[in-house]
Amino acid sequence: MFKRKIYDRLLQWKKESNGRTALLLEGPRRVGKSTVVENFGKNEYKSYLLIDFSVASQAVKDLFYDLSDLNFFFLQLQLYCRADLTERDSLIIFDEVQLFPPARQAIKALVKDGRYDYIETGSLISIKKNVKDILIPSEERRISMYPMDYEEFLWALGDRNTFSLLKTLFENRRPAGEALNRKLMRDFRLYMLIGGMPQAVDEYLNSNNFKMVDAVKRDILNLYEDDFRKIDQTGKLSLLFDSIPAELNKNASRYQVSSVLANERADSILEEIAQLADSKTVIAAYHANDPGAGMANHKDLGKFKLFLADTGLFTTLVFKDRDFTENSIYEKLLSDKLPANLGYLYENAVAQMLTASGNELFYYTFRNEKTKHNYEIDFLLSRKNKICPIEVKSSGYKTHASLDRFSEKYSGRILNRYLVYTKDLQKDRDILMLPLYMVPFL
Repeated sequence: MFKRKIYDRLLQWKKESNGRTALLLEGPRRVGKSTVVENFGKNEYKSYLLIDFSVASQAVKDLFYDLSDLNFFFLQLQLYCRADLTERDSLIIFDEVQLFPPARQAIKALVKDGRYDYIETGSLISIKKNVKDILIPSEERRISMYPMDYEEFLWALGDRNTFSLLKTLFENRRPAGEALNRKLMRDFRLYMLIGGMPQAVDEYLNSNNFKMVDAVKRDILNLYEDDFRKIDQTGKLSLLFDSIPAELNKNASRYQVSSVLANERADSILEEIAQLADSKTVIAAYHANDPGAGMANHKDLGKFKLFLADTGLFTTLVFKDRDFTENSIYEKLLSDKLPANLGYLYENAVAQMLTASGNELFYYTFRNEKTKHNYEIDFLLSRKNKICPIEVKSSGYKTHASLDRFSEKYSGRILNRYLVYTKDLQKDRDILMLPLYMVPFL
């Protein structure tokens, strides 16, 4: 059981809700939802009862079709699950609840009854096909769980000090120094290779073998592929997912749907893109047609970029159809010799960290009509009624034409400008140049 920040949010929900709402914990498969929720039930309640709808018997499922007598319902539930429930001191967990929508609909009556607390966990849970025939309960509070962030990864490695140091350096705008920055970047690149899926981290700690870690990540990717095929027999979701590295490698201004799915355009597969985003396996960054504090009102649903929710999985997906020995990313990234054409790994890592910090992702492209040159701001953050443009660099950090042209165009809207790269913290006029490992503090 790794220490996860989501546990504190579960405690907050328990205290604030006091039985008035159920909690729906969403996240991709294998991100650790079931583990943390069951641990929460063990630690914070006198007893807990877990129903895993991926293996639940038909007899248990049948109970949810008649809630007219809740005394009988709870009596039967305790018998089938062999657990004792204590009023106002027991937790009932509906695991993989998306596989059995009637249980999710039952939340309304169960919460109103008030005897016990309820947590639902699910993956691919927001897809319309899974909820079209049920009434979504208003008594349901939803939170998302992400792969282990960098601080959680360091905790897993037994390091409780580095992240506090990084935060102090960032807040005081102080460089780490060349030698320390090299070590910090080496540690961060290890996180990029392994990722934040608990099984992959556990395998690394047990075996100290990248090949074994890569095998675990391949299993997870195959699991995602199986999920996609179950809900989409056309194969579109799998193709869109598998093509993410290739599309980022093109360095184009958007995900080019037509190059992945013949005769399709972005605006014709909006539902499929929404499904991928809802699965939490993918992060979508949308183009901001009007880059300002209200970017969410001006995002272009037909113009987007896709990233993987976990950069460790990304490093495996790039070479998924080949043997591990052909995956040059491990050697090149660990030795700090990543070629420019693999720079999109850094962009994916930034997308993952910004999302884990609660940011909705936007980017912006524009053209200089005089020079016919195209510029791109990799990410835009909304802060204090202003925006913060971010440019991610894998090399050539001494030039930042996109940031400069964007500032000329929207100077009155900008709060701070950031350039994210692999070197130590420094300033270039009003641009704060940050090493990758400081992105969580933006």
